[in-house]
Amino acid sequence: MKNLLTPRFIFVISVVFVAAFSRLLPHFPNVTPVAAIALFGGTYINRKYLAFLLPLLALFISDFFLGFYPEMYAVYISFAVTVSLGMLLSKKTSAVSTVVASITSSIIFFVLTNFAVWSSARFAYPTTVAGLALCYEAALPFFRSELFGTLAYNTLFFGALYLAKNKFPILAKA
Repeated sequence: MKNLLTPRFIFVISVVFVAAFSRLLPHFPNVTPVAAIALFGGTYINRKYLAFLLPLLALFISDFFLGFYPEMYAVYISFAVTVSLGMLLSKKTSAVSTVVASITSSIIFFVLTNFAVWSSARFAYPTTVAGLALCYEAALPFFRSELFGTLAYNTLFFGALYLAKNKFPILAKA
């Protein structure tokens, strides 16, 4: 456990949990750090089980206070896929690859969560291809907000670590 508690690990975990807590504060609809938490954690938490566990735990804790919902399984699946994207990103992290991973994670979130909404029939979309298309169309404004939030929070998280590593070289070490 001694090797785990490096300054960098503490910094990354602090960002993940503070960001998860920020979901409890007033914010624009769907402009949250959810996908950014997963991407950042997947990129910078070196132990794979912790890369999945800690961001998912942070999300679960914030969901505990916000309330659980029927389609949350889709959110957690998209979150796990985004952690995996972060692991791929960790091999070559750059501004461009981070933006591409952010956009990809937003698309995955959009596709999976809205498919879950459609298939649950909670919102009475017809269970046809046309009904699925209608569900996705209705969700487009939320996608824009989620994409903006993911890009903004990833800029903040990845940028903060980049700047902190320059100021405090001990953070550059895994």
